[in-house]
Amino acid sequence: MASRQTVVFLVAVVISLSDFIHSFQPLFSPDGNSTTHRDITLRAVLRKTAEVCRDMAASEGRDFRLTIDDSLSTDKVQRACSTTGTSTSLLSTVLFQTSIANMYFSNAKVDVDFALSEKHHFDDETFQGGRDVITAGVAAVKASVKLENFVAGRRNLGQVCHTLQDFYSHSNWVELGNKSPYSTLISPDQPLENLAGLSVPTCRNCTGGKCENNLLPDLLQQGLLTSGYFNIVSPAKPAGKCSHGGSFDRTSRKDPVGGISKDDLGSSHGSLHPKAADLAENATMELLEDVRVAVGDKNFLRLMGLSQSSVLCFVIDTTGSMSDDIAEAKRVSFAIIDSKRGTQQEPSAYILVPFNDPGFGPVTMTANADFFKDSINKLSASGGGDIPELCLSGLQLALTAAPPSSEIFVFTDAPAKDSHLKSTITAIIESTKSVVTFMLTDVLVSRRRRRNTQRVSPRKMTQLDAQLYRDLARASGGQAIEVTKSDLTLATSVIEDSLANAVVTVFQVVRNPGRPDNFTFIVDGSLRNLTAYITGASSLTFDLTSPTGVSQSSSQSSGPLATITTAGNLRRLSLNTDNQTGSWEISVNSKNPYSVKVTSQSSVNFIYNLVEAHEGAHGDFSLKEGRPLSGGNASLMISVTGSDKVKVTEVTLFDSSGPTEVNGSLQSVGSGSFLVTFSGVPAGEFVVRMKGADGSSTSRSTATSFQRQASTQIKTSSISVTAQASNTNIEPGSTISVPFTVSTTTNGVVNDSATGMFTVRANNDRSYTSTSPSSITIASGDGGTANGTVTLTAPASAASGTDMTLTIEAENAAATDINYAVLRFSVVAKVTDITRPVCQTVSSSSNCPSSSSLCASSQWSLIANLTDGINGTGIESITIRKGNGTLNTSTVAGAGGANVTVATYSASCCSQNVELAAVDKVGNVGKCAGQARQTMVATTLTAITAAVNTTSTGGHTLSISHCLWISVVVSLLWK
Repeated sequence: MASRQTVVFLVAVVISLSDFIHSFQPLFSPDGNSTTHRDITLRAVLRKTAEVCRDMAASEGRDFRLTIDDSLSTDKVQRACSTTGTSTSLLSTVLFQTSIANMYFSNAKVDVDFALSEKHHFDDETFQGGRDVITAGVAAVKASVKLENFVAGRRNLGQVCHTLQDFYSHSNWVELGNKSPYSTLISPDQPLENLAGLSVPTCRNCTGGKCENNLLPDLLQQGLLTSGYFNIVSPAKPAGKCSHGGSFDRTSRKDPVGGISKDDLGSSHGSLHPKAADLAENATMELLEDVRVAVGDKNFLRLMGLSQSSVLCFVIDTTGSMSDDIAEAKRVSFAIIDSKRGTQQEPSAYILVPFNDPGFGPVTMTANADFFKDSINKLSASGGGDIPELCLSGLQLALTAAPPSSEIFVFTDAPAKDSHLKSTITAIIESTKSVVTFMLTDVLVSRRRRRNTQRVSPRKMTQLDAQLYRDLARASGGQAIEVTKSDLTLATSVIEDSLANAVVTVFQVVRNPGRPDNFTFIVDGSLRNLTAYITGASSLTFDLTSPTGVSQSSSQSSGPLATITTAGNLRRLSLNTDNQTGSWEISVNSKNPYSVKVTSQSSVNFIYNLVEAHEGAHGDFSLKEGRPLSGGNASLMISVTGSDKVKVTEVTLFDSSGPTEVNGSLQSVGSGSFLVTFSGVPAGEFVVRMKGADGSSTSRSTATSFQRQASTQIKTSSISVTAQASNTNIEPGSTISVPFTVSTTTNGVVNDSATGMFTVRANNDRSYTSTSPSSITIASGDGGTANGTVTLTAPASAASGTDMTLTIEAENAAATDINYAVLRFSVVAKVTDITRPVCQTVSSSSNCPSSSSLCASSQWSLIANLTDGINGTGIESITIRKGNGTLNTSTVAGAGGANVTVATYSASCCSQNVELAAVDKVGNVGKCAGQARQTMVATTLTAITAAVNTTSTGGHTLSISHCLWISVVVSLLWK
């Protein structure tokens, strides 16, 4: 058997635009040597995640063997953080990779959404504005995590990291000789000092095309902070001020000419680019540490997406006829919980969404398995007077609550009353890449629903009703499993299969209309527990053939190649591969619609994201929401991580329902990345398929081939829908306007002579009050585009940290083409408490012996009062960050009415250091450290009184009198 490789492919689908702009690159470096926002974010996240895992391992007495430096990979970090993994065990980094990608794509999108906002880039000396952006962003991250909205937390974290990182390339912090980050940027209660005033000259002209010495000597000698001015339209800037620099910056052509940017090695101060990048990375680490302390280690790792297991997500119909289905959902979920609890395969979270009519929700999302058990235990079947239920409304909540690439299971026996949401659900599926599988019970064989003699419609779903669910399953790469209620237990095995470790899709195809066909798929040496699923009419037959020519027919429930179980329209094949690598074949004989899906467990997998190129000063790629344009060019950006022994040989866009397959041309762009270019992608529905070879063998002829396939369909459209909000955070009770543009395209380019009317639908998953036009018209002379606006109001009662997804769709008059834009917002209350808790020592005592060999027999203690002040939000938690002692807390009323938390810490004299962290209700973090030190002279203990100056988080000095014992000094250091 070929050696198993732990490899993850990160695939970004790119809409190619002409005129690639060589300026600061958020994701990719054109010269291959400069550091990008993606590099900085990735390195910082991996380093901080590894540090948290190391500290948790130490506290639990476990080994942690990993050198923490910039050579880390998601592979190495996830394996080191695994409590049970070995170098040969299956390891999937897909969820970790996806989460990090979400962060750096959000980071990159700042250069699109806020390209000309000086405060988002620390341009034009807007230091206060830049810090305000960081303060608001960090508050949004902490509020989101508090509500366990980790997807929203990652989005906000990526955005705030962009602004923080830009400070070091756009200001003169590096030129001032600083070797450490400017911590004041993430400490809003600290003053911004030594700023160059508006009338203070900062630069002189660059000479001879060189700008290394264009900062004025007086500025550097006085240690004044400045940043470059930037404008793509006007050359105007205050007299004597530095510019950002570069071909797009018109201010750099006005005296003093030149710039101070360190965006890349070719920038005005490009020689300092590596130092700026290193400081930006360390600053990002510092920000991540602040978030870590505020949310706790376990939630921090959930925010980073460090998990090998997916979520367990159920959407359940709770109307009267669903008693058996609910009972089965309970049984299978309880079995999963009980069998996987405490293992690496334990679901990372549990999500439950009930629905009926007229209600749906609420969403229950928790990492607590027992709480989930209690929630699903409380479900009961009742009501349901008419037949259709609000299934899609419940599914919408689940899709937006679950992490991307989740698998969601829907239980129902009724048609959807809210079928008008089909296009919205499809858009969210394509955006999140989540897989939806429907468990449909008691579907009628006929396409029409019959009525009984009392003319009361029985609660049955017709084939036409079920087709909506089949369409959604197909779009997501899931299945529509149709069984009787008595056979449901046989079908729910697919739920347990999906929660196995490192599940990959090897092959998947849908035939509608059905026709006899032969399908081949490649089995490689890394695959374990191969399973095939075939859905279709009861008359469907098939044959399975191995690479050695051995065959087994569908009539053999237990044969040489597979064990076959049947439940309703589902055939589940547990394949016995017996190390038979190579090409397998499934021949299906049916004229009715059917689907074939082959999954397995392997470390080899890939993820992809649709992005588009942007022109301008901050040109590069950014995440694209919506469908690619029919007839246009497209590219796949592929990054290979984890091994240099696997070679990608082929990437295609594969139409699973027909013969169309678009081959891409691979071009290396350095650093293990490839650009796969497609020319003129036709109209259709595609999936990404990747093939390659395991090059670990010295003989090229014996290299093991492999293939993987993405689940979610990529559909093309001739309609372009773009939307951009001025802010992604909304205050409770406020209204935001979202302008959008609809265009008609031909071969991927806007057709400026096109006209037409489009139906517009705007939906949000929170049912917030919204206004939008019902249609929009492109008239002659409009240049092929039309504009509209959606308004959205967050209720005053919305909790800070709530996330909301807005989908704007445009459909042509013939209802044959549709495209969309998906925008995500966070509801975040304005933070007025920016001051961290303060600490005051009350007493300390110890009788620690001078000999370390006797330390275990003695104790030392510290008592401190902590408060968030009269105007603060109040202390929410106090934890031990360092130290192996015991902490007890109590609350008392302090002077002026402020609540005071009394912290009592005691520890063995063998552990003579402690650091406590106090977090208030909006996430402000204060730390205080205590240390017991031995004196060199043994003497009788005598109490003395001393005055100690302790600096609070607000930058103020408190004069505190407290007791110190000569034998032990407890130093309180406020950080």
